[in-house]
Amino acid sequence: MAHLWRGVLREYADRLGVTEASTVVTLGEGGTPLLPAPALSQRTGADVWVKFEGMNPTGSFKDRGMTVALSRAVEHGAKAVICASTGNTSASAAAYAAHAGITAAVLVPEGKIAMGKLSQAVAHNGRLIQIRGNFDDCLEIARELADHYPVHLVNSVNPDRIEGQKTAAYEVVEVLGDAPDFHFIPVGNAGNYTAYSRGYREEVARGVATRVPRMFGFQAEGSAPLVRGEVVKNPETVASAIRIGNPASWELALEARDATDGWFGAIDDARILAAQKLLSGEVGIFVEPASAISVAGLLDRAEAGIIPAGAKVVLTVTGHGLKDPQWALRNADGSDVTPTVVDAETSEVASVLGLAPAEATA
Repeated sequence: MAHLWRGVLREYADRLGVTEASTVVTLGEGGTPLLPAPALSQRTGADVWVKFEGMNPTGSFKDRGMTVALSRAVEHGAKAVICASTGNTSASAAAYAAHAGITAAVLVPEGKIAMGKLSQAVAHNGRLIQIRGNFDDCLEIARELADHYPVHLVNSVNPDRIEGQKTAAYEVVEVLGDAPDFHFIPVGNAGNYTAYSRGYREEVARGVATRVPRMFGFQAEGSAPLVRGEVVKNPETVASAIRIGNPASWELALEARDATDGWFGAIDDARILAAQKLLSGEVGIFVEPASAISVAGLLDRAEAGIIPAGAKVVLTVTGHGLKDPQWALRNADGSDVTPTVVDAETSEVASVLGLAPAEATA
């Protein structure tokens, strides 16, 4: 009988401190596919794999951490949780809170959240409040509310979130039989960069991996505080999920970078959108722009001669393309994609497709 995936808390109970008495709030997160990417391997000369976190229940990697954060919150008697979000965290927190039967309050920057993510938070009955400010303003308010009011903060400053997210590294090692040589990942709040580094180091300590990969994290050029070494007060980028000017896990990420001989780089919006189209059109994986920065980062580093031929490389793509689909409907020149319209005639469809009639057979 096939094994039914039970969510990260039950699958990795021994490593996440879960017992029979523990509260488990799960929607079946984790167990996401690690897919070979021949088109990217051909372009770079490396052996490239893509960890598709958009296959989590709410369509992003946030679910891995949220199952732990909500479970621990409920176990400690919380009746409400709060988060600041550029979108994916709000969707995940609202869904897991709904499943747990408690209230989720989500603070999002006014006008700065993709419609797909906004609709998720609303659909799951999240108490959505838009703040006239950016993500960093939202997080500051969420922290103050958690400090002074009876709500439980579930942003990645909560260590339970990092504990859940590190399980993706476990899965990579399970599939490949070892850790890769390089791991590329988008960086916004920097919690996921920290989490993967921790997960890989734990696998080495357990003796099931022989190495920790070099962790390459990428930020959008208009929102790159870790690259610039200073807070970005008004971050701007099409990659809304990483539009963060003051990462909550800044110090932890720097420690993880140093521990893995890692590196942070910045990618401009044009290359991010080009990578999004490449990944969907040539590999078959549709992601939101922020996720595609992993692909753009790989191409950048390969072109710079940093990635040796044959190196095993894993890219994490963090959120599904349906989270923020508007960019997929634009051509490279910024114009809208328009469908081809023909009359209801087979010959006209064949002509558009460049098809010639098949030769008759005897």
